[in-house]
Amino acid sequence: MRTLKRKAVIATAAAAVVAAIGGVTYQASAAEAPTGLQPPAGLKIIGSFVVGQGTQNYTCVGGKFADPSVPEANLFDGANRKIHHFGGPTWQSESDGSAVTAAKLNASPVPGAIPELLLEVKSHSGQGMLSTVTYIQRMNTFGGLPPATPCTDGEKASVPYNANYIFWGN
Repeated sequence: MRTLKRKAVIATAAAAVVAAIGGVTYQASAAEAPTGLQPPAGLKIIGSFVVGQGTQNYTCVGGKFADPSVPEANLFDGANRKIHHFGGPTWQSESDGSAVTAAKLNASPVPGAIPELLLEVKSHSGQGMLSTVTYIQRMNTFGGLPPATPCTDGEKASVPYNANYIFWGN
């Protein structure tokens, strides 16, 4: 029963995030980002995506689940474009195969959720939608924190999360 309630809460949050994307201009979202999470001036939004289904995956070390986590998520936007987000961290367009890897530049804590982030792209592969992306914001996070329960070293835990990803470039 508890799992069903958690799934309902996550589904409701995902619907709220999708509704928020439709009702807020993307420039306003960037302007409202906490200090340190704003990309450099002069960049434009390449795309804004929401996590349709995603988990942050943790491994138990020293009797507890802790960072770093490994993401596994399917992102989508209103134009029916899809991106697969996975370890690296890597984002790969499902329509054209272009991909980027990125590293965290800054983080802002979110009570009860994984932090919001500003990431800088470190590598590109392929030509397409992601080939000009230079920064990525992870905003409006929900869930995804590691379990606080004791665990056995090597044990894995997958924790559902939701977020918006905004891709910035030239």
